[in-house]
Amino acid sequence: MSRYRGPRLRITRRLGELPGLVRKSSGKQNPPGQHGATPKKPSQYSLRLQEKQKLRFHYGLNERQLVNLVKRARRFQGSTGDRLLQLLELRLDTIIFRSGFAPTLRASRQLVSHGHVKVNNSTVNIPSFQCKPGDMFQVKKLKPVEESIQSGSASSLVAANHLESDQKNFTSTLKQQIGRTEVSCPINEFLVIEYYSRKV
Repeated sequence: MSRYRGPRLRITRRLGELPGLVRKSSGKQNPPGQHGATPKKPSQYSLRLQEKQKLRFHYGLNERQLVNLVKRARRFQGSTGDRLLQLLELRLDTIIFRSGFAPTLRASRQLVSHGHVKVNNSTVNIPSFQCKPGDMFQVKKLKPVEESIQSGSASSLVAANHLESDQKNFTSTLKQQIGRTEVSCPINEFLVIEYYSRKV
């Protein structure tokens, strides 16, 4: 399945707030669809699927990318769910988004893929590039970046204690590995792992 390009507010009405997908909020409270006003009690499978979709839409991944990340997270010792979230939060596009240089992850991904981001003084145009503690990031001084900084797009997110951002100089540094409490998306990662337990 390719990357989602449809109406984003429809997704947030169904799954809840997803700051990586869109910053706007819908005036409608009910989920989309003719039965949105009278939802049925969700099944266990439905709950797992919903959490998986939250993760996928927030980070802007297609199904194949998410499956590959789950497989990769299983190779490490410790909690697979925590490791999965860590891999997602250490992507270059997520780092730029959490540093406040882009209003959404989609905008952050565009900055990276257009070659406007440097990692340790070298241009990197791969949004999924895995960063590590000690890496330094620099973004070109562009009007959309300045607008994102002025609007304080990252102010409503969980404090990114693993990042040290110097927005005046358009730079940021990854100080340490990310902790579970600093993940930007409200997600139950254990339900995601359960969803993939029989599929991967």
